[in-house]
Amino acid sequence: MTRPRHASLAPILALAMELTLSGPAAAEDVRAADYDAFWLWAGVAPQAVLARARSLYILQGQVEAPRNDEAAVNLIAQGGATPRLHRGEVWLVYRAHTLNWTPAIYAKLRARLDRWRRADNPVVGVQIDFDARTRHLDEYSRFLRDLRARMPADCRLSITGLLDWSSQGDPAGLAALGGVVDEVVLQTYQGRRTIPDYGAYLSRIGRVRIPFKIGLVQGGEWTPPPDLATDPWFRGYVVFLQNPVPG
Repeated sequence: MTRPRHASLAPILALAMELTLSGPAAAEDVRAADYDAFWLWAGVAPQAVLARARSLYILQGQVEAPRNDEAAVNLIAQGGATPRLHRGEVWLVYRAHTLNWTPAIYAKLRARLDRWRRADNPVVGVQIDFDARTRHLDEYSRFLRDLRARMPADCRLSITGLLDWSSQGDPAGLAALGGVVDEVVLQTYQGRRTIPDYGAYLSRIGRVRIPFKIGLVQGGEWTPPPDLATDPWFRGYVVFLQNPVPG
């Protein structure tokens, strides 16, 4: 998915955060002020809503294979200096364009995690943002199981998910993910816009039997499925913050 580019995260140093999973029951437009869990991506200027954020998913880098050359796969670090955040929860996010990671990439990820924790930041886990196709969920599960084994025992693992996982994903593949990850955040947007037919995809959200959140885009559209609030696997919302579109 298209993301804005890198910018310093220094302005968020003093933000206060506490863990929660709440969100409004219904809304036509996604107002960041109605939520308290956010993705803070590179290139997006911090906003006032971050002062009351209780959960942040902060981009740390992208795993890329230039010109589809898997031999040249590399981790491009993003995120600037390590901040000091003392309350709430923080997830370190890595955008992956390939799963063919080298030992050096795992080492860099672990070093960044350790550095954040040494600064007394409340880092609870790592999130992998990878557009895994539904028919390849078993392969993705194997990658994630290996990644988890390389992380500290107390490091939780989150992933983003495509909307068609909820409607077309193989139940066995979804179940395999549930045995590895702590949560999946299903993204209802692409780029700056909400996917027009997101409701059709989410009409079968009951097939997802692992802890999940719904990812929304700031300024996008959102009307929750009728039974979402009572779904025992539903854990809340995460809003992808973005810069205002120039008028």
